[in-house]
Amino acid sequence: MTTLADLKAFDLAAAEVTVWVFKTSPGEGGRPRFSGRWVGITDELAARLKDAVGSCVGPITETIAYDILAQNNEASALTIQADETHAHLIFEAVANPTPARKVRGAHDLANGKFCVARFVLDGRTLLAVRKTDASWSTRRTSGLIRMIYADEELDVDEEPTFAIRPEFDFFVLDDEVFVRSKAHFETVLSYKAGHETAFTTLKAEPAFAGIFTDLGPLNDYVGTNRIHLRRAVAIQQKGLYKDAAFMARLLAEHAEMNLAITFDDAGRIVPTVESGRDIFQALLNHRLESRLTLEMFDVPSTERVG
Repeated sequence: MTTLADLKAFDLAAAEVTVWVFKTSPGEGGRPRFSGRWVGITDELAARLKDAVGSCVGPITETIAYDILAQNNEASALTIQADETHAHLIFEAVANPTPARKVRGAHDLANGKFCVARFVLDGRTLLAVRKTDASWSTRRTSGLIRMIYADEELDVDEEPTFAIRPEFDFFVLDDEVFVRSKAHFETVLSYKAGHETAFTTLKAEPAFAGIFTDLGPLNDYVGTNRIHLRRAVAIQQKGLYKDAAFMARLLAEHAEMNLAITFDDAGRIVPTVESGRDIFQALLNHRLESRLTLEMFDVPSTERVG
């Protein structure tokens, strides 16, 4: 299993570098379709990319197992097995930089969705992935004369310009993905599409649908909100709604826990868009009481300590 130590030990300075730019389109079943092209780079740009990756990896001191609700900070990275993601699609695309896949003009670079710096050394491959932003596009300033200062004078600047921040969203080394920006990682690898599919599956599950009088308001509450979709997937993973004893305690204790949830005479939840947050907090078991202050708290995630 690849570790953080392996990532830090990768010799960027000695590695060969190629840069790929990818455009994406929806595939079947939430699986993305990647279309990538590689572009020649100068030695100076290669050196800058190596420095940028080193600067991103250097501050990481710990890893946290990727979870739907897990979050990392500036000194940590989320980790997930590559085979649990669509990362293999990127690996397959960049494995063979044939002449046919080479960038031939600025139009091949424009509107790219993400960039990949591929480092190869002694048969090992490290991918550094960055989602593009507004700076990655051919500069167009309609109605203006664009100029560049060189050799102590101004000249017309008609060259297309591209830029990325010297930060990377995630790294793929061997069998492991190290995530620095969870939101960008999920966007690039279409995790949101996967979450939407999972939520659809959850709503069709009799055990889940059976605890509600109507799923319509809950569906409106979730919509396409990325955080709500993550929480819905976490609810499915925990499966507390399948536990009759848990649901009975929720019915008995919801008022004392200040959960704005209404039940019908049969003990089913009567959802509204407004009560959606409290319903999710309850089904995630994320409203907890401190035995020290006797106060209720909403928590972002739970981890058993004993």
